[in-house]
Amino acid sequence: MSLPPEYAKRRRFWYLSVASLLILLFFISIASLCIGPAPITFQQALKAVLKQIPLLGGFLDSQGFFSDLPPQSETIVVNIRIPRILTCAFAGAALGLAGAILQGIFKNPMADPYVIGVSSGAALGATIAFATGVGFTIFGAAAVPAFAFAVSLLTVFLVYNVARVGPRVPVMTLLLSGIAVSIFLSAFTTLLITFASKVLHGIYFWLLGSFAFAKWSDFYIVSPLTIIGFIIAFLYSRDLNIMLMGEETAQTLGVEVEKVKKILIAISSLVTAAAVSVSGIIGFVGLIIPHIMRILVGPDHRVLLPASLLGGGLFLVLCDNLARAAIPPTELPIGVITAMFGGPFFIYLLRKKKGEYSL
Repeated sequence: MSLPPEYAKRRRFWYLSVASLLILLFFISIASLCIGPAPITFQQALKAVLKQIPLLGGFLDSQGFFSDLPPQSETIVVNIRIPRILTCAFAGAALGLAGAILQGIFKNPMADPYVIGVSSGAALGATIAFATGVGFTIFGAAAVPAFAFAVSLLTVFLVYNVARVGPRVPVMTLLLSGIAVSIFLSAFTTLLITFASKVLHGIYFWLLGSFAFAKWSDFYIVSPLTIIGFIIAFLYSRDLNIMLMGEETAQTLGVEVEKVKKILIAISSLVTAAAVSVSGIIGFVGLIIPHIMRILVGPDHRVLLPASLLGGGLFLVLCDNLARAAIPPTELPIGVITAMFGGPFFIYLLRKKKGEYSL
């Protein structure tokens, strides 16, 4: 059965939009490999990447394609810059995805992944790791991301149970519980920082967000959780679309609203915790990107979720480039860059919607 012309045209636009974001993310990522204290050309960076691709790399090597690739440039790209860019892209993708999910649940473009306490929990976990000086690893992850991930998930579990009213979790109650728990945990974080003055710089730098020390182990943490989270969230994209019409309407159309909310909140919390655990506190990505993608591709979550995923990765890679190149040789915390974009954007959204909140 052929699709209606308008729907077929819309689907082609969706495919083109997602493909364009994917291609743009790829080339921006390759260009990002050239940014750093060691001078590396775009051609060298591209060749270093191609050499790592199974079969293709071996074939090109047999043709002498990599003969002019300096070994030191290959080492820098493969061991330092590729894991940094990949970790950055997946962290941004996770935050963009989480923002799109939460904005769909809250039906509010000002919803952000951190409203349910993920950032405050991660900050407390990382501060505990810094203050105690633990140095063990969990599944290849260093203590700081491991603590940040664990405490952020515990925080979400606490917020969810505080907000629960019988079998239901009202959205507004969840929002208020997240704010209250965040303030409470932030007080403990501040207290620990006060008594851990010897590691104050490390804590402060982490709280502002950075990929300066990203490793392959960080990529192995954030990438599978982001991919799994996206797949599960995408399976519920139709339910999210129906929920935009209101919870009562969604229930009459067969959507198990409370079940869907629980699953999607858990997914958004998981991917956000994964991102925060490897990058530190990076705000506004989940606020800005889904809103922009909604303007570009529309509110249908079947395209909004993948667009927000790719848009988040692209945005954070660009912000990381600015963080590295703005004041060389000093590297700015990436959270400062995202805040410079996010602060004015939040004010714009607030002014745009202020009439809706008048009492």
